[in-house]
Amino acid sequence: MKILVTGGAGYVGGTVAQMLLEAGHTVVVYDNLCHGHRWSVPAGAEFVEGDLADRAGLERLFSTARAAGSPFDGVMHFAALIEAGESMQKPEIYFRNNTASTLALFEAMLATGVNRLVFSSTAAVYGEPESTPILEDARLQPTNAYGESKLLVEHMLRWLNRIHGFRYASLRYFNVAGAIDGRGEAHEPESHLIPLILDVALGRRQSIKIFGQDYPTADGTCIRDYIHVHDLAEAHLLAFAALEQQDRLIYNIGNGQGFTVREVIDSVRRVTGHPIPVVEEPRRPGDPAVLVASSEKIKAELGWQPKFAKLDDIIASAWAWHQQRYSRKA
Repeated sequence: MKILVTGGAGYVGGTVAQMLLEAGHTVVVYDNLCHGHRWSVPAGAEFVEGDLADRAGLERLFSTARAAGSPFDGVMHFAALIEAGESMQKPEIYFRNNTASTLALFEAMLATGVNRLVFSSTAAVYGEPESTPILEDARLQPTNAYGESKLLVEHMLRWLNRIHGFRYASLRYFNVAGAIDGRGEAHEPESHLIPLILDVALGRRQSIKIFGQDYPTADGTCIRDYIHVHDLAEAHLLAFAALEQQDRLIYNIGNGQGFTVREVIDSVRRVTGHPIPVVEEPRRPGDPAVLVASSEKIKAELGWQPKFAKLDDIIASAWAWHQQRYSRKA
């Protein structure tokens, strides 16, 4: 099949693009490179530099492919801003980039008959959960603008499915980590916990900040569910294939077990042998205390099973990649 991967120059999108190629699909990566990296685009993929808000450009891309006899079979949609903290300072850019621009993509797909999409959603749509692990039918009540911007896309998809028969899978995932096949996290600026702690081990930072020490958890710090990027990518491929038979799928993608911030820091200490100094800071607005997924639904329905469930293994793969990344720059 021929698949457009929006945001395919990013961490998750690039990994999925590579796995699609390995599965025998034709891949076109569409990215404006505002946060992505040209080196993250797999060698076998065609690269188109473009903005998600450019509906006319997307329609041309879809229409030209159809006219040439090689139409797109669907879209994997990753292009988005992803920083929850920033979304609480500049919510307007999240609604513009994540919601309004995604509508332009949907309009282009509808106009050109491209009718299959896997959407990169987020556990942030749940907000502060009433119980954990979180099930897909839990109440949707985001506590930050990032989660709200993704939830609005899910609402649009539900109506497009109901009215136009638009086929989609929405994958709500948690903290993605780890590295595989020369791809790891490389956000600029970096704000994700594991690469930030690894920066301390590499001597690129003096310490790691812990935001909030008074959450209702065992050690007072937030609990999160970490999923290896390879396992997450496999879930996308399974969901895309399932849309041949199903027209609407919603799945959580997570490890199923949660780790506190302090437990993650301790894991990095074990893996790297570095002491990792800590600086304690107040809570950040919009941070839920506990986010842990139940992924039993996708396991039962699609046979998905994470291969990298141990936190130390996830961090070890990220540590190896970060060491290689900065040794190449030296």
